[in-house]
Amino acid sequence: MGESRVLVEDIDIDPPSERSVFIFGRDVSTIPCFRNSFLYGISIGMGVGFLAFLKTSRPQLSTHIGFGTFMATTLGYWFPCRYNWSKQKFDTAQLQQALQQQAIYEGTEKEREQQQQGVKLEQA
Repeated sequence: MGESRVLVEDIDIDPPSERSVFIFGRDVSTIPCFRNSFLYGISIGMGVGFLAFLKTSRPQLSTHIGFGTFMATTLGYWFPCRYNWSKQKFDTAQLQQALQQQAIYEGTEKEREQQQQGVKLEQA
C-alpha cells in the first residue's frame, strides 16, 4: 500500500479576490450604509414589482412601481443610517478627546480640581 500525503505547499489556494465597484471614481465598498441600503432597496423593489405584476398583469406599471419602491426604500434606509453613523462618529470623537484629556490630567492638580467641581455639581 502506497501512502499518499498532501502537503500544504502542494495545494494552490487563491487568495480572496479584491472586488470593488467604483462609481464616479469612488470605491463604494468604503461608503458606510451603501451595501445595506442597496440590498434592501433591490430586494424590496423586486418583490413589490413582482407582486404588482401578479395583481395587475401590466408589465410597464409593475416596473414603475418596483423602481419607485426601490428608490423609496433605498433613500428611506440611507438617510437614517447615515445620520446615525455620523452621530456615532461624532460621539466617538468626543469620547476619544475626553479620554486623551483624562490621560494628560491624570495625577495632576487639574484632575483634583475637576473631581472637586464634579462633587459640587452633583450636590447642587
